[in-house]
Amino acid sequence: MKKFIESISNVWKIEELKNRILITLGLLLVYRFGAHVTLPGIDATQLTGLAGQTKNGLGSILDMFTGGAFSKASVFALGIMPYISASIVVQLMGIAIPYLQKLQNDGESGRKKINQITRWLTIAITLVQGPTYIYNLYRTLPGSAFLLGFNSPEFLFSSVIILVTGTIFAMWLGEKITDKGIGNGISLLIMVGILARLPQAFMQEFSSRVTNNNGGPMLLVIEIIVWLLVIISCVLLTMAVRKIPVQYARRTTTGDYEQDLAGGNRQWIPLKLNASGVMPIIFAQAIMFIPAAVAGLSKSDTSQSIVGAFSNMFGFWYNFVFATLIIVFTFFYTAITVPTNKMADDLKRSGGFIPGVRPGAETSDFLDKVMSLITFPGSLFLALIAVFPAIVVSIMDVQQSWAMFFGGTSLIIMVGVAIDTIQQINSYLLNKHYDGLMKTGKNRKAVA
Repeated sequence: MKKFIESISNVWKIEELKNRILITLGLLLVYRFGAHVTLPGIDATQLTGLAGQTKNGLGSILDMFTGGAFSKASVFALGIMPYISASIVVQLMGIAIPYLQKLQNDGESGRKKINQITRWLTIAITLVQGPTYIYNLYRTLPGSAFLLGFNSPEFLFSSVIILVTGTIFAMWLGEKITDKGIGNGISLLIMVGILARLPQAFMQEFSSRVTNNNGGPMLLVIEIIVWLLVIISCVLLTMAVRKIPVQYARRTTTGDYEQDLAGGNRQWIPLKLNASGVMPIIFAQAIMFIPAAVAGLSKSDTSQSIVGAFSNMFGFWYNFVFATLIIVFTFFYTAITVPTNKMADDLKRSGGFIPGVRPGAETSDFLDKVMSLITFPGSLFLALIAVFPAIVVSIMDVQQSWAMFFGGTSLIIMVGVAIDTIQQINSYLLNKHYDGLMKTGKNRKAVA
């Protein structure tokens, strides 16, 4: 603990790192302030119906990712999610469209063009989602909540423009955090939005257990222990790698110092247990909206049963289908994002080889086989974490808002972003010869 406190104090001794952290905190503060600014033309005192719509179920997920802006009819009501959707679409289109494949291989210039395409697609998606959100306000809020009049064209036009502008501004904030701050800006915006709901969710659970004597303080302590264990499990899932040993045919030796010409000091290929990250959950979550939407077009008893089953995100059938989709999407996304063929070619060009495996196609097949073997348990573990909120609700009778932090997309995003940010801070500390925040860092004496 003493070394950790010293490492935290060393962060503020590095001028560049301190400035980056302050810029990051300042921009995040701007984003959180905007989440509380209501759309012009709406009476902020009459948003009870909208808040009730996002209290439970799928609406709570949308509100969580926007940091409560969705339920406040905020200028950031759509948040950064249109940009995330656009990024996913561009990434998937890169598999089938040769032009995007070429851009992906063009280095920095290609990356800039892809970012520009993603921005324009974000605007297009927001132009579709904006009117949909306004229509939802018309259905949810009373007519008196609209100061410019119910179904006013002026309100509709201005609100859509403001929602689009809000998403673009949030996207700009994220990019500025990435360039001038610390960590991945877009991911930090999502994480801060999720964390904004944590205190309220915990206080509701505390009130239910202690104030209303529903289980008492002991059960609340057990819940916190379980929550910490789930967080540790997510960290292990995020950090776990399978190391494939690599040898290099050419080496150079100077005195007592020996180094690989191609691979430096690293003599293994790290294959992540969960190479797809949180993307399978996001894909599966998007698919889960479809059955209820399609079945809702019919008024038959069967259709209404389907609507009921897929509208209850804590029900059995919802989570069974959800977990199955996550396993399928984990294999799919890993297959398209982990280029084993390219890895084998790069290894061959650099003079490296895996012991006992021939370079080229045989190496590619070997890496593909290993990825399949480690992806299966990784996908099962990811699916378990995704449905764990439903498990704690059914077994421990946890409040639904508090249960959302026991797993699913929110917890994996928070863990992943936190690890990435800490690793970047750790790199700054080690480069300045300070002890790192993580145990993997080598101990170094501070240089005056």
